[in-house]
Amino acid sequence: MTEPEINQDVPHSARVWNYLLGGKDNYPSDQAAGDQALDVLPEVARLARESRQYLNRAVSYLVEEAGVRQFLDIGTGLPTADNTHEVAQRSAPDARIVYVDNDPLVLVHARALLASSPEGACEYLHTDLRDPDTILKEAARTLDFGRPVALMLMGITEFIPDHDQLFGIVDQLVAALPSGSYLALYATTNVVHGERTDQAIETWNQADGTTPMTARSVDQVARLFRGLDLVDPGLVEITQWRPVHPDLTGAPVDGYAGVARKP
Repeated sequence: MTEPEINQDVPHSARVWNYLLGGKDNYPSDQAAGDQALDVLPEVARLARESRQYLNRAVSYLVEEAGVRQFLDIGTGLPTADNTHEVAQRSAPDARIVYVDNDPLVLVHARALLASSPEGACEYLHTDLRDPDTILKEAARTLDFGRPVALMLMGITEFIPDHDQLFGIVDQLVAALPSGSYLALYATTNVVHGERTDQAIETWNQADGTTPMTARSVDQVARLFRGLDLVDPGLVEITQWRPVHPDLTGAPVDGYAGVARKP
């Protein structure tokens, strides 16, 4: 298999997010894109942190309360503290996780850092959300699609600007999951910071080579859960999804999150 080439001159969302989280796995192009976003919307750094904490809460719920033992995490991003498999296998060492991302740098780090517990499994697919056929085919080497699977779409849906294309992809992925499976996601909105969020996204989209990004309305995000049963508290601003300390959530950020069960 030919190793995909890493283009250091073009910012990539996974590496920009790593920069916003204070990580070191990024290049000057990613740092410049991150700084431009911060100039317009300083709150984006907090969104990065809050989204990571939400992932941890969602995975903990899925393992400890919903009893899920299989995860398909698309749009993985660069490995950091408390990745999906680490949170899941902390409570259920036999949990099986398949990560999916299209950044070559994620591929390099995933092979070294996304290591499973002996009882479970952890694999990485280098492919794109726009290719659900390949994702499902390759994930079936690790996951048993006859048993519940949690589909994780964390901050990835905004990189498919066409609404109908996105809804079709999510519908196809969910259709492949058995009853008792879950969809967990968060998506960028512009309902909190309005024009400043729109301007930050426009700045990103104007950079050479970047994948276009689109903020969606809460109703559009809700449509991704059609046919599924949202668990309490439903689709909410990301800091409000089962916070560990409800009185200390702080100001809202431009992301909405939800977890839903397939009947």
